[in-house]
Amino acid sequence: MEDQTATEGGGDARARSGDGGDVPADRGGAGLGTFLGVYLPTILTILGVMMYLRLGAVVGHAGLGKTIGIILLANAITLITAFSFSAVATNIRVGVGGAYYIISRSLGLETGGAIGLPLFLSQAFSVTLYAYGLAEAATLLWPGLPVEPAAFVIVLAVAALAYAGPHLALRAQVPLLVFIGVSLVALLVGVVTTDRVTAAAGGEPILDASLGFWGTFAVFFPAVTGVMAGLGLSGDLKDPGRAIPVGAITATLTGLVIYMIVPLLLVGGADAEALRNDSLIWTKVAPLCAWLVFPGLIGAIFSSAVGSILGAPRTLQALAIDRIAPAFLARAENEARGPVFGLLVSTAIALGAVFLGDLNHVALLVTMFFLTVYGSVNIVAALETVAGDPSWRPKLRIPWPVSLLGGLACVGVMFLIHPVAAVAAIVAEVLLFVVLARRERRGDWGDARRGAYEALIRWSLIKLRRHPMQARSWRPHVLVFAGNVEDRVTEVRFGNWFARQRGVVTVCELVIGDLTDDTIDLRGRKRRAEDVLRRAGLVAFPEVAVVRNVIHGLADVAQANGIAGMESNVIVIGWPEHMDRLAEILVVTRRLERVHKSIVIARVSGSGIPARSRRTEIHVWWGGLQRNGDLMLLLAHMLQSSPEWRHATIKVLSVVRDETERAEAEASLAHLIDEIRIDAETRLLLRARETPIADIIRYESRDAAAVFLGLQVPESGVELAYAERLDRLAEGLPTVFFVKNSSLFVGELV
Repeated sequence: MEDQTATEGGGDARARSGDGGDVPADRGGAGLGTFLGVYLPTILTILGVMMYLRLGAVVGHAGLGKTIGIILLANAITLITAFSFSAVATNIRVGVGGAYYIISRSLGLETGGAIGLPLFLSQAFSVTLYAYGLAEAATLLWPGLPVEPAAFVIVLAVAALAYAGPHLALRAQVPLLVFIGVSLVALLVGVVTTDRVTAAAGGEPILDASLGFWGTFAVFFPAVTGVMAGLGLSGDLKDPGRAIPVGAITATLTGLVIYMIVPLLLVGGADAEALRNDSLIWTKVAPLCAWLVFPGLIGAIFSSAVGSILGAPRTLQALAIDRIAPAFLARAENEARGPVFGLLVSTAIALGAVFLGDLNHVALLVTMFFLTVYGSVNIVAALETVAGDPSWRPKLRIPWPVSLLGGLACVGVMFLIHPVAAVAAIVAEVLLFVVLARRERRGDWGDARRGAYEALIRWSLIKLRRHPMQARSWRPHVLVFAGNVEDRVTEVRFGNWFARQRGVVTVCELVIGDLTDDTIDLRGRKRRAEDVLRRAGLVAFPEVAVVRNVIHGLADVAQANGIAGMESNVIVIGWPEHMDRLAEILVVTRRLERVHKSIVIARVSGSGIPARSRRTEIHVWWGGLQRNGDLMLLLAHMLQSSPEWRHATIKVLSVVRDETERAEAEASLAHLIDEIRIDAETRLLLRARETPIADIIRYESRDAAAVFLGLQVPESGVELAYAERLDRLAEGLPTVFFVKNSSLFVGELV
């Protein structure tokens, strides 16, 4: 398997931690150049063991034409991935962790961690996989060599080389590239100078004869997935913004050219049967097979192992910097050697995996995890372009549909290779995402998600403008006013219930004062309001507004609240302590009626959550004169739809003067309830002449959990008298809402 990224580390001179702390990143002395830091690890990972041991079988099984098609398609996916992460690398300095850094800074720590943790484990397991491959290759030269002990020693050897530092480890790979070049020349010489190799009798085919085009594609694809091998040591590069795109794209194109040439040479050097049956066909075609081909084969495997042992500790270091992994793993012994604790952990995992023996299934899952990384990086590039943030100014640009296609292609390849392993990898990452999301860890950097959400909101608002609101599409967007959010949590909770998670709920703290007064801490008050709402488990948007007086403040904020067709249309105001303040609210009600803002004055008790131990009723008092009943019924229905009130019964009550009026009202209400499709009971009460209606309401609704009453707009000058009347009416009722329907659809909402 050759899908392992090589070095996944690097970063800024200082990398930002998840909680805002600064952790020094390893710099590796003077820094690596494009060739040594990016091109070399990338090309060595691409030109690996699959080229030597499986490409011949692919050609023999699929034929030259289909093989060329498979190579072009596979390289198209990896080339798109190279362009995608190169675009990101030319826009920001990629920090410690390489691919993890890109994903976490664009899609958030939850997504980055969900992919970064499997990425680290995959890199650590890759060391073992390549160690086993190297040990098995060595048995061809030294038959009888014990594979497991040899793999154990190889893991220790590559770990020791990594401990010496990335400079030495990468310089040690330069001769390996020479060995691979020599083996390619030997293959060419063998095709030109020797007879065509024919199959030996009784050979067993390497690949299943029933494999079709996509099955053969799945076998070949891991050969080209070393495209991100050079991304990891970005922090050790002199100029990562130039080195990453130049080195990665050049290496990918070099690999493409070589993979196009090798099948032509294999077809010229051996017949189809020999290609299908002999995994070591290179040694048969090339002269001096063992001396010229085996060094390249062994070098390809060893270089991939070195790349993995360099990458795993740096991915773990990045996870530790963001506090997803233990913080001590972020420490580096010195700048040249990098994260030593991470190297020890990675080596321990790789050594432990040696004792698993058969690593075929592990190798398959490793491939899946790497493909999710490649797909995520493509999606990041597409998302950054679509979001259109002003900070997105890459020197190398790639159209977002191309990046998105590359991401979807990676997912498709996962299922082509092995559907069960693909599902297992995706499920594992989703579970990690859920766990990390619950930890509520946030980064102090801006990521692409906000920009994407804003782009989506803008698109939606433009579409929304073409569909004016009608009675059928009306929904409450609630604005709750509060002097202090902590004192009005219950009103906010009712606002959430009225919106029923379909409308937007805003909570505005009104501060009486002057906006130029430096003693008013607007940001601090907003943060405290956010904390209060979060602790209460309420989804609402807090705001703080400084106003000169209540009347103008309520009216001005209510008019200005909202955005482009999503303005607040239901204003909830808590019951004030003094009647003169309630009178001021009634003055505002007259003004808000002019701009079609419905008013709910709420007098609540307790938490607002009804007890389930007894029958819960929601009473709606139907008068009909002010046409408030339709909105009261709708709010009662929204309240009943919430989980806390689902067991409640809506009861519509009305007071009539005689039996004739009772019969007419009963028929009218029955028809209304049937038309509006709200499950409600009706009750008509006959009023004795000497009994005030207020007394009837207080008596009948004394045990109701919530009571809705209509609100009139009093004449100017009599607001205080009307306020005192409302206070007497609400006295003795547990929770009461006075509702004034001022919407554009008065009488038509239900």
